[in-house]
This record gives sequence, structure tokens and C-alpha cells, in this order.
Amino acid sequence: MNGGREALWLRIANKCPNCDLSDARLSSAYLVNANLSGANLSGANLSSAYLVNANLSRTNLSEANLSGASLGYLLFLGESANLSGAYLIRTNLSGAYLSGVNFNHARLNNARLGGATLNANLEGADLSGADLRGTSLGGANLKGANLKGADLRGANLSGANLHGANLSGANLTGTDLTDTYIQGAIGLKK
Repeated sequence: MNGGREALWLRIANKCPNCDLSDARLSSAYLVNANLSGANLSGANLSSAYLVNANLSRTNLSEANLSGASLGYLLFLGESANLSGAYLIRTNLSGAYLSGVNFNHARLNNARLGGATLNANLEGADLSGADLRGTSLGGANLKGANLKGADLRGANLSGANLHGANLSGANLTGTDLTDTYIQGAIGLKK
């Protein structure tokens, strides 16, 4: 990719709704309060980017690299964003509103999601070692998700689908599992 998209990005000052930034190199970008609603950032490199308070509603971030990024208090506004297959390793999503987001097969290893709202599709997602303390996962699809070693203390998993999820070593102290589907979950003691 040439530098044209990056130069355009700097000129638009973080306002880029519905724009095409697929495969863009935006590593370490400072995008506080950015409006990227409806934008195509598939395959983009946003590693170590700072996107606090960004609007990513309807944004396509499939296969994007957001490892080490700071995405706290994101404004998804309840509209679907696509992060399927995205890399969110060691990413800070604390307090983010992620309802309706597609994290199908995303890598969220060691991510910080404390206090986030995650009523989302996390089927096949890797959440191993993730900090999910106080996270609202009510109604989330965690079918086949890897939660090995995740900290779920005080999380709300009521109505979540944990079918086949790996919960080995997960801390579930104070977790609400009301109406949660756990058949086939691995690592739960009877």
C-alpha cells in the first residue's frame, strides 16, 4: 500500500465515516474520539493504536491487527461492528460497549475487558488469560470459545452460550450463570 491513504487519514483529522482504509498501516495511530462508523478497516494494522472513545459502529475490522491497542470506552452504539478473525491480543477494551459485535474466531488472548458490555458473538474466540472481571456477557455466544485461565470474577454470564467452551483454570467467583447453557463446557467441576 502506498502512503496515500495514510496522508489522507491525517488530513481528515479522525473523521472518516464510510471510508475505505482496508489494509491501511495505522500502527500507533492516535485516534481519540475518531468517527469511523461504517468504515472498512479489514486487514488494517492498528497495533498499539489509541482509539479511546472512537465510534466504530458498523465498522469492518475483520482480520485487522489491533494487538496492544487501547480501545477503552468504545462507542459501538449498539450497532454491529465486524471483528471476526481480528487480532486483539493484549488489547485494552475496558468499559467498552460491545453489544452486537461479531468477534467470531477473534484472538483476544490476555485482553483487558473489565467492565465491558459483551453481549456479542464470541463463537470460537480465544479469550485465554483475558481479564473479564465485572464484564457483562449476558446473552453472549461463547460456543467453543477458549476461556482457559480467564478471570471471570463478578462477570455476568446469565443466558450466555458456553457450549464446548474451555473454562480450565477460569476464575468464576461471584459469576452469575443463571440460564447459562454450559453443556460440553470443559474445566467445570461438578
